Amino acid sequence: MRILLVEDEENIREVVKLNLELEEYEVITSDNGKDALKKIEEQHFDLLILDVMLPDVDGFQICEQVRLSNMEVPIIFLTAKDTSLDRINGLKKGADDYLTKPFHLEELLLRVNNLIKRSSKSPENTPKVYTFGNNKINFITFEAETDNGSFNLTKKEVKLLKLLIDRKNEVVSRQQILQSVWGYDVYPSTRTIDNFILSFRKYFEENPREPKHFLSIRGVGYKFNAL
Repeated sequence: MRILLVEDEENIREVVKLNLELEEYEVITSDNGKDALKKIEEQHFDLLILDVMLPDVDGFQICEQVRLSNMEVPIIFLTAKDTSLDRINGLKKGADDYLTKPFHLEELLLRVNNLIKRSSKSPENTPKVYTFGNNKINFITFEAETDNGSFNLTKKEVKLLKLLIDRKNEVVSRQQILQSVWGYDVYPSTRTIDNFILSFRKYFEENPREPKHFLSIRGVGYKFNAL
């Protein structure tokens, strides 16, 4: 699980980062609002921890910007603004939790763990052999049988197919695909993903130019329909 920690006080940032990493989270940090928004736009995070009083763009504004396009990622405010009005304002902006400074590290870790557990979707367990239409995919042997013949799939193709099938009828963003299939360190261009989808259409679609199973959602990502 990947967390973005936005905190301009270096001591707090380093202590919180260390303790989250001891819990086996991957932690990316930022010390100002503009940089945080850039990271959020370019990368995938499973949870955001935001200070409110930040240079350039404050935590409330970050939360508002995130909620315009992402209602799923959990957000915790970790801030010295401790009045009831501040707390109400933070929750109104779309935060899931609000913890004031000074705080107990154990309490923060418990809140982080609880929010991530609550937000994590348990994907359907894809069977070893999955069929849709006239197609059959064996996720153990990496073999596929279609109207276009039988062939072997690559490891990347299997990982991407499994991700899309686990999330069938849901839009899967490019960021989620890059995270799950390629990992965080080696990002291909989004054109690479497009090429994989084009291959899937050639393999599995009756008419690749009018796909029914592997759909592109403009500006967002892709969706698999089992029909």
